[in-house]
Amino acid sequence: MAVTTPAAQKQAVAAFESLGLRTELAEAAAALGWKSPSPVQQQAIPLLIQGRDVIGLAETGSGKTAAFALPILQGLLSSDAKRTCAFYALILSPTRELALQIKEQVEALGSCIAVRCAALVGGIDLASQAVALGKAPHIVVGTPGRVVDHLSNTKGFSLKLLKHLVLDEADRLLHMDFEQEIDQILKVAPKERRTQLFSATMTSKVAKLQRACLADPVKVEVTTKYQTVATLRQQFAFVPAKFKDCYLAYFLTEVAGSAAMVFTRTCDSSRRLALLLRNLGFGAVPIHGHMSQPKRIGALNKFKGGERSLLICTDVASRGLDIPAVDVVINYNVPTNSKDYVHRVGRTARAGRSGRALTLVTQYDVELFQRIEALTGQRMEQFSAPEDAVMLLLERTNEAQRIATIQMKDGDKDKSGKRKGKRAGDDEDDRDMLTHKHYKKRY
Repeated sequence: MAVTTPAAQKQAVAAFESLGLRTELAEAAAALGWKSPSPVQQQAIPLLIQGRDVIGLAETGSGKTAAFALPILQGLLSSDAKRTCAFYALILSPTRELALQIKEQVEALGSCIAVRCAALVGGIDLASQAVALGKAPHIVVGTPGRVVDHLSNTKGFSLKLLKHLVLDEADRLLHMDFEQEIDQILKVAPKERRTQLFSATMTSKVAKLQRACLADPVKVEVTTKYQTVATLRQQFAFVPAKFKDCYLAYFLTEVAGSAAMVFTRTCDSSRRLALLLRNLGFGAVPIHGHMSQPKRIGALNKFKGGERSLLICTDVASRGLDIPAVDVVINYNVPTNSKDYVHRVGRTARAGRSGRALTLVTQYDVELFQRIEALTGQRMEQFSAPEDAVMLLLERTNEAQRIATIQMKDGDKDKSGKRKGKRAGDDEDDRDMLTHKHYKKRY
């Protein structure tokens, strides 16, 4: 909730100043609507201002971005930093979307000092990013693979002057096999730097990385267990696998008008489900790793802006993304890793708001579902879905499934049978939605 009164604004500024932040930065934080520092910010910011290396263990949505961004921006305010400010900090992120979100938040917090920030992510032209690097940005945010590409190929881009290195969502970075790229970055980064490592959990790989790149770090631990917020209503529905799409359609009609994220296990599943739901009349857009970056950004912006009410996504959207006013999270596929459940449902019920999560459990998912309840220490409420009411949607759902299958085949192959660059389902403006030649007019 935004700070609205002068008294509340003044109180918020004082709360951030108490951590040792300069007034300009405290005012920037208050201007974003933050009433007070989050627990991870309270613990990490004073240590980082003192120049310590920090390893932060905090759950998703805990305010980690500001925890590492504000001390970096404070360093840029110093006179020494102003003289050698190009490539002052590098922030590594596991996904493109999270990197772009971090860039946006850094620019918002640093607007008072005209901070220059560049994003280096895949799916976007290398030349345009090279132009951005040529403008000597203060802070570079990127995915490890693309950062290594530019270190190897972009003239003038170097980490010789780097003062701060941040590894955000370190457990995810390592889970996605970025170890080799991170090693390459560490080899060219100066040893005299400040390093910050933030992770949701301390895995053996994260511990190894900590020993390799942090000097006498201080551990900041906000939570020691995976948990969900009290304002989240968690439900499950035990459904036959063959009727899962029908139950999903029924639930979406029950929450009509709500902004919902639907998580699937694979990219193809996201594509198929987006097409199916469009054929049923729902405003659905997909986001997954096989989409081009402009389409991923476009889909995300349409969902954020309220133009589309459903975002069908893989776990590429489960970490770190701050999407305002997500009312419902649906686990179409039960996550195989129980910890991913916490990250998924963390997209709703943020910043004190209420939210709702539904997990569709088939006869093949019972063990995975039980692991989630054991991890969170909570028993979920069963969602009531009368079978006769659900089955009223069966004929329409079966037809939508058939058409979605045809649309995917049409999108994957051209007349010669070769794969095309554009895939049906990735572009929410494709004419093969409701007007597809195979769609029956009676629906």
